[in-house]
Amino acid sequence: MATPRITKVFAAVNIGSFRVSAMIAGLSETGEMVVLGSGHRAAQGIKRGYVTDMQAATHSVRDAIERAEKMANVDIQKVWIGCSGAGLASTTARVEVEVGGRRIEQDDIEHLLVAGREVIQPDGRTVLHAQPAHYTLDGAHGVPNPKGLHAERLAVDIHVMLADGAPVRNIREAVQNAHLDVEAVVGSPVAAGHACLTPEERELGVALVEFGAEVTTVSVYAAGMLLGMQVIQYGSGDITDAIASAFGIRRYQAERLKCMSGSAIASPADHREMIPVNAPGDPEGGPVARHADDKNRIPRAELISVITQQLGFFTEEVGKALKAMGFVGQTGQQVVLTGGGAQLPGLADYAQAALGRPVRIGSPPTMLGLPPGHATPSSSTLVGLVLFAAADPVDIRAIGPAFAPSGSYKGMNLLIRLWRAVKDYF
Repeated sequence: MATPRITKVFAAVNIGSFRVSAMIAGLSETGEMVVLGSGHRAAQGIKRGYVTDMQAATHSVRDAIERAEKMANVDIQKVWIGCSGAGLASTTARVEVEVGGRRIEQDDIEHLLVAGREVIQPDGRTVLHAQPAHYTLDGAHGVPNPKGLHAERLAVDIHVMLADGAPVRNIREAVQNAHLDVEAVVGSPVAAGHACLTPEERELGVALVEFGAEVTTVSVYAAGMLLGMQVIQYGSGDITDAIASAFGIRRYQAERLKCMSGSAIASPADHREMIPVNAPGDPEGGPVARHADDKNRIPRAELISVITQQLGFFTEEVGKALKAMGFVGQTGQQVVLTGGGAQLPGLADYAQAALGRPVRIGSPPTMLGLPPGHATPSSSTLVGLVLFAAADPVDIRAIGPAFAPSGSYKGMNLLIRLWRAVKDYF
């Protein structure tokens, strides 16, 4: 099968606390997304979504993007960045204008979006993106594109993603130091939502829980838009640390035990199963785990007990966040778990029992050229970034100042201004 011709290329870098990942994808002439290359490396200089060592973080970004470039055989200048830390917060704003019953033109929509810039109140924080979510015509909600329709009043709901200014500047600088231009910094819940949630779920109401290595983001979608989010300073890496502390072993050993033998659901056979702490090839004379036998093996039941104790704290915090955002009742049903921590076996069943809601694991959609290692919940944000970029999102801050003129009007400019005034008010 011949490879489809690529018309446009997008590159994304997800700066996580556990690893930095890069992906290069192309939009084919048939409108299909094709993954051209990807790469990742262990994150350095990143702690709970914040840059703590500029030089190390830059090296991680440069290494990941170079691996992706080598696989794709292209050179990248601009990237979209995923961000899960930096004090992320989400809010919505609404603006409405009179139309007077006439047909809505593109100028009316731009006029509305320009007016929407005035209602954004960042309160000293940085606006990452401000997108029109959906329009309302005379009380009819969820209109995707009002152009060509008649209405008395036209309104738009705007989703605004905010972050702390200094941490975002650090993230940008780490990427720019790797000789890359930053197209945009995107909040990870927005990117992961593009990869894991269906339009129907976003319309009916769904909670997206991105269980990362050191940060968990809980976001709520309804009526087709992101309504709110909270960040929990806890991740799957904290489970690894708890295992290392409980058995007195190294972190890499604890991570391997969690990934290879861990589970969120206990079984009767766990008490009889002994699992080795050391893997083949580990250096001799390493630490002997607490409660281990003479072969340095521990009961699987004790490992799962440590994991479920930590998951109890995790689901409790997620439940508090959902309640604080009003995700209750008939509208608060479906929960989607994604992120690297969501790959723990049995987690969906455990979370469903703890939260009292249906829970499924969210993975990115199948794309041509997507490696099996990236078709997992751990890559939801990365894949979502390229999908978000290809969707060509509208940011109201980029709308031209057609309705905020400066200077005087003369000649043809005066006639254009008069024509717009007549159209707006009569």
